Amino acid sequence: MHIILGGTGHVGSAAAKALLARGEAVTVVARNADRAERLRQLGAEVAVADIHDTGALRRIFRRGRRLYAINPPAAPNTDTDAEEKKTIASILAAIEGSGLEKIVGHSTYGARKGEKIGDLGTLYELEEGLKRQPIPASILRAAYYMTNWDMSLETAREKGVLNTLFPADFRLPMVAPEDLGEAAADLMTEPAGETRLLYVEGPERYTPADVAAALSDRFERSVKVITTPPERWEKTYRSLGFSAKAAKSYTGMTALAMDTPVPPISKVRRGRVGLTRYLEMSPKYLRD
Repeated sequence: MHIILGGTGHVGSAAAKALLARGEAVTVVARNADRAERLRQLGAEVAVADIHDTGALRRIFRRGRRLYAINPPAAPNTDTDAEEKKTIASILAAIEGSGLEKIVGHSTYGARKGEKIGDLGTLYELEEGLKRQPIPASILRAAYYMTNWDMSLETAREKGVLNTLFPADFRLPMVAPEDLGEAAADLMTEPAGETRLLYVEGPERYTPADVAAALSDRFERSVKVITTPPERWEKTYRSLGFSAKAAKSYTGMTALAMDTPVPPISKVRRGRVGLTRYLEMSPKYLRD
């Protein structure tokens, strides 16, 4: 049995579907069972638990042999770093005495030690925590999610504007949930003692200008890139409902993302879902 934390999110549900398609038994952990109904219909079991409840998590982990550990993002109106460190601590504590034989930890490109750098710092702590415990653990480091553009799509469609913090010509490794799900399923089904660090991205690297061009085709209207300068990043995050601490942390993460060298293509797993295909697979409102 494969246990998937964050099983109702973009990546977790993609991993669950990939494993189910291979005939594997899957339990998804969710805070709300209703959000996992589609996965239940596909054959997954659903376990309801609050990720802060370490005992409940451990009891769920004991039902399976392998765990895909996705730390859920904290609500942006909180101190996101502090909240995510709490959930990571709960996950690591729940692993103790779980009887699991293998773990796959979900992380991100550029993960590193540091404070006030968002996921780059908190997911590094997850990686290090998994290294310290005795159960064999692989790490999947994901490129920039294509789903991060979803919040900008309505403005692009209605106003012909793609708002971003990145320069229009800044080339990013990006990845769709489906490619991450397939990569996670591969890691989850490898021999228990086989562990590795795997970088995963899509078939190409894209710039915000590429995203705008794809949306121009999709919406049949011109879409232009508007880049927010660094001195306005914190204010922009605050305007989106982020707390002061979260805005500072996400600003630090964005700055590092722009300065961090990405792995050479020869050392990454390339997926099959490109940007145009991702848009074709997106929610119905994108196709109207």
